[in-house]
Amino acid sequence: MQQKILVIGSLGQVGTELVMKLREIFSEENVIASDVKAHEDIIYEGVYEQLNVLDKSRLFDIVKKHKITTVYHLAALLSATAEKKPDLAWDLNINGLFNVLNLAKEKHISKIFWPSTIAVFGSNTPKKLTPQYTIMEPNTIYGISKQAGERWCEYYHNKYDVDVRSIRYPGLIGYKSKPGGGTTDYAVDIFHEALEQGRYSCFLKENTTLPMMYMPDAIRATIEITESAASTIKIRSSYNLAGMSFSPVQLADEIAKYIPDFSCTYQADFRQQLAEGWPQSIDDTHARKDWNWKPEYDLRKMTADMIHNLQIVKTNV
Repeated sequence: MQQKILVIGSLGQVGTELVMKLREIFSEENVIASDVKAHEDIIYEGVYEQLNVLDKSRLFDIVKKHKITTVYHLAALLSATAEKKPDLAWDLNINGLFNVLNLAKEKHISKIFWPSTIAVFGSNTPKKLTPQYTIMEPNTIYGISKQAGERWCEYYHNKYDVDVRSIRYPGLIGYKSKPGGGTTDYAVDIFHEALEQGRYSCFLKENTTLPMMYMPDAIRATIEITESAASTIKIRSSYNLAGMSFSPVQLADEIAKYIPDFSCTYQADFRQQLAEGWPQSIDDTHARKDWNWKPEYDLRKMTADMIHNLQIVKTNV
């Protein structure tokens, strides 16, 4: 049977690129994009449905209308906004997930992808090669809600045989989305500033190592785990996923190979404390073993690709 896919939260950093890739693979008519914004605000062509995932009846109507089989549920309130609106963050991040899980429990859909995050870890988690199974004491609303979501996903699989898959995203880097001021967004912002100004002032200390992933790898991992045979998915909470780990000074040195006059200074702000509570590197042995995950981009390859594509984008503006 032909898959019919619904992407919830399709206008976010991941959703935008995921919809485009899914439509390349499964064709435009089989991938339905949705978000809370009206149709005129969307940035790509194709079938689009306005949806607040907290509206259970609207969600159900869309699933039935399009005969949806697979849902990529990306809608969430992220870290910075969640800290300002904790009640809304918990409602959206947890009850939105319940609405999707219950559709699968009631056999209206057959498969779910839901992303978690390395924000589920905390200051007592081992920082280097953070293992799949370890101390998890998140101290942000976003991390707390995602940790709870992991437990609910595993529960629904064990109790109701819901086919739900998940990965813990590290910091994500891409040239198609603008930096938004998050802790890992320096790794996007630095490229724009390097090309436009030839210099950058980083809000983290120069040797602050964090786990990162280039967006093409993140999109590929998302589709690969969702398309893997159910028998290969051994973890139903969420898989650790690793791409690369680097510090601001390592990234700046790599950029300077392409922009020789580039300079970077370091003036840590409040985000430094957040970064110090994160892992420095991730052990993703289980993802590699269970569904053959392997990243394609390291720091060198990612830097070259970012600069190449951003130069094209800025030339065409």
